[in-house]
Amino acid sequence: MDHEKKLAVIILNWNGLHLLQQFIPSLCEYTSGAEVDLFVADNGSTDTSVKWLKENFPHLKVIEFDKNYGFAEGYNRAISLTGYPFTTLLNSDVEVTPGWWKPILSFMEANPDVGALQPKIKSFRQKEYFEYAGAAGGYLDSLGYPYCRGRLFDRIEKDLGQYDGPPADVCWASGAALTVRTDLYLKLGGLDPLFFAHMEEIDLCCRMLAAGYRVCAISDSEVYHVGGASLKQGDPHKTYLNFRNNLLLLYKNLPEKGKSKKLFIRRLVDSLAFFRFLVALDFKNAGAILKAHKDFRKMKPLYSLLPSVPQNFRFPGSQRNILLDRYLYNKKK
Repeated sequence: MDHEKKLAVIILNWNGLHLLQQFIPSLCEYTSGAEVDLFVADNGSTDTSVKWLKENFPHLKVIEFDKNYGFAEGYNRAISLTGYPFTTLLNSDVEVTPGWWKPILSFMEANPDVGALQPKIKSFRQKEYFEYAGAAGGYLDSLGYPYCRGRLFDRIEKDLGQYDGPPADVCWASGAALTVRTDLYLKLGGLDPLFFAHMEEIDLCCRMLAAGYRVCAISDSEVYHVGGASLKQGDPHKTYLNFRNNLLLLYKNLPEKGKSKKLFIRRLVDSLAFFRFLVALDFKNAGAILKAHKDFRKMKPLYSLLPSVPQNFRFPGSQRNILLDRYLYNKKK
């Protein structure tokens, strides 16, 4: 690969021809220059994605895998093959803007202590609003629930410039448009394939923080994310993955002292969500939470050789309890 260039932007595709047709033309137009290369890593698609790419964008770099390795392992394989100093993992349902990658590369080069970075992520369907999965940078609260600058549970803020200004230190950067320092990504083992989907980027960012690196969000780069292209909000499988993976990332990234107590409290609080679904007669999502907790217990032994987390490590944003903020104090941002 051409390592004279500094940034590889990689889109992972699996049977996503309609998304490629919608977003690749502007992506190619706005992601070009002497310092950047654009890749599509195809996860063994059975549609005509690769054929269409080669016929319509012959200059585009395409990596073809023999089968679907999933989100995490697909990216891990692609990044190990490309090996540029910096890599952006970009969802196939993201609309970029002119020059979107330039502030990202500039910031990463100027700040060697930053391991991961995201731009401002707004909604493709309602462009004046932030997008659920990442908004202007993410945090984990006192119980390990994710929230964002711009999103508190289901409440999405309008972008009024309230998060513009200097780059912000956050807990996690969204996998919808995640730029990483490639050598650090590979050193830490990349995304965890056992997560399958959802929250693997939060887990990675927590490992970066524990290793002494920063995770940041900048406002001078902006993209628009469709979101829910694979699993929509309210889908029981998405509920299952979110609850299971949230417990796994806490198990992996909390310091040993106090971990058991924190997880016990968290699992008790999760039961409130279970009963909330029961009251609403949503038995599929209630069952998804039960299955998530059962599979979390089964999967814990797979992480018997966890690296030690510094005892003073705290998740950025963990001074808040967003359950109380959202449901008791009725906060909207």
